[in-house]
Amino acid sequence: MPRLKEETQCPVTATLQLIGGRWKTIILYSLTAGTRRFGEIAVRIPDISRKVLTEQLKELEADGLILRVQYKEIPPRVEYSLTELGKSLSPVIRELELWGMEKVMAKKQVVVA
Repeated sequence: MPRLKEETQCPVTATLQLIGGRWKTIILYSLTAGTRRFGEIAVRIPDISRKVLTEQLKELEADGLILRVQYKEIPPRVEYSLTELGKSLSPVIRELELWGMEKVMAKKQVVVA
């Protein structure tokens, strides 16, 4: 079960406690396409440091939104994927993607032209 930082009666506040911040939603968005290794996630989010990415992945795992699988290989291989709870956010993330494409990216193209 996800861990909330504080008790709240507001469902939006509760959701943002789990996926809010600068990077978590972007990490979840990256994983909606499927299982990824740490390096694959890092490449898709070039502005995030490896330390912060590691911390965010640990928090998302602790909250039950992603699954971390470590393979006993040399060199070690670790893969991340969405849990069922994480997958349940996919429609929300998809709507954010659509909104961004319609509102932000369309506006950006007008400014450039």
